[in-house]
Amino acid sequence: MPRNPRASQGGYCYHVLNRGNGRRTVFHKDGDFAAFVKRLRRAGERVPVRLLAYCLLPNHFHLVLWPRADGELSDYMMWLLTAHVRRYHQHYHGSGHVYQGRFRSFPIQEDAHLLTVLRYVERNPVRAGLADRAQDWPWSSAALPRPGGPALDPGPFPRPAAWLEHVNTPQTEAEVEALRECVRRRRPYGEAGWAVATAGQLGLEASLRPRGRPRKPKTEPPALFGDTNNQP
Repeated sequence: MPRNPRASQGGYCYHVLNRGNGRRTVFHKDGDFAAFVKRLRRAGERVPVRLLAYCLLPNHFHLVLWPRADGELSDYMMWLLTAHVRRYHQHYHGSGHVYQGRFRSFPIQEDAHLLTVLRYVERNPVRAGLADRAQDWPWSSAALPRPGGPALDPGPFPRPAAWLEHVNTPQTEAEVEALRECVRRRRPYGEAGWAVATAGQLGLEASLRPRGRPRKPKTEPPALFGDTNNQP
């Protein structure tokens, strides 16, 4: 099915994720992580998409992006992934697919829902058992800024004071599962009314429908000829 271009509309915040092909490792060593971080900065210089948060893990990455204009999200990600795959093949003398396919993304309502996504992204290393605190993982926007790293935009909704303390507080299973479902289905993340309106605007109506085929209504079996139990 062809991709609907409206899903790259400007003015929305998006959570973006991609995984290694077959969930294989993409970042094998610190130099791989550092090379991707450098390309994040260069992507923002080429395409004026605002980066709110990021987190790189061995076999996937998370970004929170805020494009200004239609198509910028796709242009930014195309340059970033093309540049990274080129570097990966040159460095490891390989070929073929590095990522499992086109990146996944979903739009986010610009209120407390955005803060939930930012916490989810920056808390990933803690959930994965890679760090005790979010700020201890060096390949994340929760860590101290790195020389040559990407500029971070504060975003359209302010983070509360003691943000890292907030990030390091565990999220509920319901919050985490809701976000994972948004990743799987590209479902807008926000209040119900906003999600419905945004899905219509971006052509994502299918993401709000229940999975599977709708059940057929049960019908009574046809009456047998001469069945006296079906008399009026």
